[in-house]
Amino acid sequence: MNMLIDEIKKANMMAMKERNQAKRSAYSSVISRYQLLKSKDPSKEISDADVLSLIQKIVKELDEELESYQKAGREESVQEIQKQKDALKEFIPNQLTEEEIKTIILSLPDRSIPIVMKHFSMNYRGKVDMSLVNKVLKSL
Repeated sequence: MNMLIDEIKKANMMAMKERNQAKRSAYSSVISRYQLLKSKDPSKEISDADVLSLIQKIVKELDEELESYQKAGREESVQEIQKQKDALKEFIPNQLTEEEIKTIILSLPDRSIPIVMKHFSMNYRGKVDMSLVNKVLKSL
């Protein structure tokens, strides 16, 4: 069984007991997408990395939602979305900074885009925002 999804299910139960709607909404979203992923291919084992990827995808979607609410001036919705993001970020390991990414790129013998992107996706999956890697790479 998947350890990360178990932690999220426990956190969801705690949020339910605390009547914390923002956290419940965030955790329920992850759980439902996990179950959807599982139902698409029941024979496939879903790893913590897959769950982490789901969480990161949801956080990105929440960022977009947050932006549109800010433009519309809906402060109450902005606060709600921010609470959901904060709840999910507890499960995401610390991300590499631009400086750390730059150091890693400079240590690579081949700095071509496909090689660098492959290096980060294989060695730092879940610990780095690939769009940030691309941005840093293009700035070098």
